[in-house]
Amino acid sequence: MNNERIPTVDEAQEKEWIAEFEASMRRPLPLRMKYSFIKTYKPVLDDATYRSFETMAEYREWCEKNLPSWLGYGRAL
Repeated sequence: MNNERIPTVDEAQEKEWIAEFEASMRRPLPLRMKYSFIKTYKPVLDDATYRSFETMAEYREWCEKNLPSWLGYGRAL
């Protein structure tokens, strides 16, 4: 048996979350869509308007050499 502590939420917090979800559901769809996406700066990728490559191999090589690994564009092992 695993003795890890399972995090719990008190009743007041749960009621607050439910109220927030219900309020968001009453908003019009275009407004919900507007606030659904968060713009996050991606180093190197966002620094040029576009890039083009002759081959997929060229693109993959560029990704491996230029992008931080945490962006997830490297080859999976």
